[in-house]
Amino acid sequence: MRLRTTAAGRPAPRRSPTRGLEPPVRRVAAVLGLGGFMVVVDTTVTVVAMAALTRELDASVSAVQWVTTSYTLALVAVIPAAAWATARFGARATYLGAVTVFTLGSVLAAASGSVGWLIAARVLQGLGGGLINPVGMAIALRAAPPGQRGRMMSLFGIPVLIGPLVGPVLGGWLIDTLSWRWIFLINVPIGLGLIACRRWLLTDARVPGTRLDLVGLVLLAPGAAALAYGFTAIGDAGRVTTAGAVPVVAGALAVAAFVRRALRHPAPLLRLRLLRDRALAAGLATIAPFTAAYFGGMLVVPLYWQVVRGESAMFAGLVGIPQVLATGLTMQVATRLVDRVPPRLVSTTGITVTLAGQLLLISRLTAGAPVVELMAAGAVMGVGVGAALMPTITGATRGLPHDDIPSGSTILAISQQTSVSLGFAAVSALLTALVGGAGVAGAYALAPAARAAAAPAIAHAMQLTLLLPVGLVALSLVVALTTLRTDPVPVPVRAP
Repeated sequence: MRLRTTAAGRPAPRRSPTRGLEPPVRRVAAVLGLGGFMVVVDTTVTVVAMAALTRELDASVSAVQWVTTSYTLALVAVIPAAAWATARFGARATYLGAVTVFTLGSVLAAASGSVGWLIAARVLQGLGGGLINPVGMAIALRAAPPGQRGRMMSLFGIPVLIGPLVGPVLGGWLIDTLSWRWIFLINVPIGLGLIACRRWLLTDARVPGTRLDLVGLVLLAPGAAALAYGFTAIGDAGRVTTAGAVPVVAGALAVAAFVRRALRHPAPLLRLRLLRDRALAAGLATIAPFTAAYFGGMLVVPLYWQVVRGESAMFAGLVGIPQVLATGLTMQVATRLVDRVPPRLVSTTGITVTLAGQLLLISRLTAGAPVVELMAAGAVMGVGVGAALMPTITGATRGLPHDDIPSGSTILAISQQTSVSLGFAAVSALLTALVGGAGVAGAYALAPAARAAAAPAIAHAMQLTLLLPVGLVALSLVVALTTLRTDPVPVPVRAP
């Protein structure tokens, strides 16, 4: 360890490893967090706009569903290019370009006069949004020294985790008070504000000669998008169908071909050899099932409030506030602990608490359960998620060298997005199968009296469905206990 000295040759005071981030780095975290929040919220904000879009754009329900699906597929398809774009154009330029594209897509979406126009605008949004989070994570990790990356990620991760919960509430309020166009227009001042704060983002070196692995991109981008589409189709149908199975198989073959190429190519699109790093590989293996469980399980509870209890989408979001607060507050403490204690201790504690919260929720999710009890179960899960997800990501990435951070963050982003799609599909398919008939959508369309009569059976189906996320979290706990490192990562002294 090198001792820093002053200009006079005397030893300089050592920076306390517990000291907070410097103001400029806090600004970086604020900018990146706001950008990530904007992207994640747009993943779920359109869910509550289905009825308004169908009515005002004179479109079918199946056509309007593509407003959400097209955004997700574009998001997945462009993520593989994040590491290359960061090296070729620089992280700051890539990030600002992505924000510009996303903002332009938001303007076009708000101005849509037909469902086809809106879908095209959502694709443009997704192409910009898909780069914002992986490139933003690369900027965040590079902006803070290894010993303070936990603090940086505690700030960066808040919007990513609470965005899906805030989206339906925000969307419902905007639609009820203004119009559906405002769920897109609200992105414009945020995007312009991020561009105006560009000086807060640190500049980094570019590698102008970096060549794009076009064959790798052609394999991975459509392959990942096909997997996401296939999983979504299977989830919507509630069973394995040709429309879902064919894209899944084609996507899996394309991804497998990409992996084979990436391990042999001298300059691949993604440096998969980074997975030889134990911390990164173990973190990814832990995060994948946990992410699928967390986001897949989020599908059930809002539906419970709307279908079983007959509440509005806004009410379903409001009762989730304790979970949001618990996640955000716990993350601030737990992610920073990774800077001082073994990552496995923090992650396994968080996963265990999440598991306890899930079991508590399942035991209380009856047709007439007290609202307070369900909110308390959500808060317990929030504590667990806040102590599990971002601390695990931080432990996986904090040891990466500067030049490997873009590839590492892109690998994690692709893995997480694929896990989210798989989790949504698996939970949706199981719930549809257990509810029977026309599924949850059919139950929601019933007359109030008929829906009230069916409420106990639907609630029971939701309880059984949530056993799948419980199993995935249990799997994540086993992986964490057996693979995550047990020794604390030393905090280096910042070089002069």
